[in-house]
Amino acid sequence: MSLVKVESSEGITTITMARAEKRNALTQELCDGLYDAWRAFEAGSDHVAILQADGPAFCVGADLKDPPAAMWKAVPDVSHKLSKPVIAATQGWVIGGGICLVMTCDLMVAADTTKFMYPEAKVGVFGGLMPGIVSRMPHKVAMELLLLGEEIAARRAYDVGFVNKVVPLGEERKEARRMASVIAASAPLVIRTLRDFANQTLPRGPAEIFVPQRYKLEQIATSEDRKEGTAAFREKRPARFKGR
Repeated sequence: MSLVKVESSEGITTITMARAEKRNALTQELCDGLYDAWRAFEAGSDHVAILQADGPAFCVGADLKDPPAAMWKAVPDVSHKLSKPVIAATQGWVIGGGICLVMTCDLMVAADTTKFMYPEAKVGVFGGLMPGIVSRMPHKVAMELLLLGEEIAARRAYDVGFVNKVVPLGEERKEARRMASVIAASAPLVIRTLRDFANQTLPRGPAEIFVPQRYKLEQIATSEDRKEGTAAFREKRPARFKGR
């Protein structure tokens, strides 16, 4: 069974993490599934996406028994540049890398059971993306989350502007869908330009800037063109590049 389910309806792509039995802990397989979903969404004709998760928890972060080598591939707008909005619908625990997933979304609806926590300093791991949280909520609150590793409940996350709406458990997907329907019925060029201009004013953490560039360099380093260029130089002949 796929760890990521993707559905399309009425101009809305719904992306669902489906590893409920492990509380949607992030493995490389799950991260790769999300990466593929973001690429397909951007290339497709839908106007907005919803990111949600099955089970009582949205995402408890990296699976410490099978940690992903490239967790950043799961994160919207980091793994693959998006021109269209994403809405997160959360419930239960949103921990570590789970916060990174929702941090770069444009809107967020949280069930009243949602709790955010970033305990990485307590377990000695750090993936690099999380400091971008400082531009998504007030500095002191962000540092409390980063340095203390204590939970922040949905209502407080709403009070500091990290969440758009808090709703009773079971209503989060319905409300996210309502928001998505409004966007899907709006002028696509205006929506995309508003999002683009707004994102250009948003400060981003060092890893948010560096990781996509590193990925481009890795693509070049492992490309067919690199192999062809090296072979052509060695064989003293013109290279036949294919752009892949």
